Amino acid sequence: MTSREQIMKAAIQHLNENPVASMAQLAEAVGISRATLHRHFSSREELMVALAHLAHDEWERAQIACGLDEATASGDPVAIERAMTSLMAAFADMADEYGFGLTDHTMAVHPDLKRRADAMEEREFAFYAAAQRAGLLRSDLPVRWVGNVVFGLLVSVRDSLRRGDVARRDVARLFVDTFLHGTAERRETS
Repeated sequence: MTSREQIMKAAIQHLNENPVASMAQLAEAVGISRATLHRHFSSREELMVALAHLAHDEWERAQIACGLDEATASGDPVAIERAMTSLMAAFADMADEYGFGLTDHTMAVHPDLKRRADAMEEREFAFYAAAQRAGLLRSDLPVRWVGNVVFGLLVSVRDSLRRGDVARRDVARLFVDTFLHGTAERRETS
């Protein structure tokens, strides 16, 4: 018998290959009947909300594991940089695993998910503001813009991995380096 967790894991894998997969396609990918899938999830939206909660759990765990709140409160540039590198590496992993959700409409409008995402974004905005005060990020940029840049880079991570444009082992380094230094050619200063 296929468990709810097994269905969700298989659905994640299939949605990363085909983000608009129907319930029938997801059932086939999981290896179960549509009726069995519907016993676990009455609709595609219900399945997507359940998967979004998993992604949000991972997002929150990443924030906690990298010491986001502690680094923000400390104002210490070394602690902030360490937390930022850790957070960005975790984000790169999440974009690989939950990439389909980055641009899924259900995840953006569901009230519970939106409330939860807003709270986690606010935590990150406070962190980016601390990084600006510590001289690690440009202080002339609005923190919401910084957050949007991170989001855009996560979509780039997802798409680059899907197309095979970059090796999985290089993604975290490329993500962090691009976030911190952009794409402009580095010039030697004399």
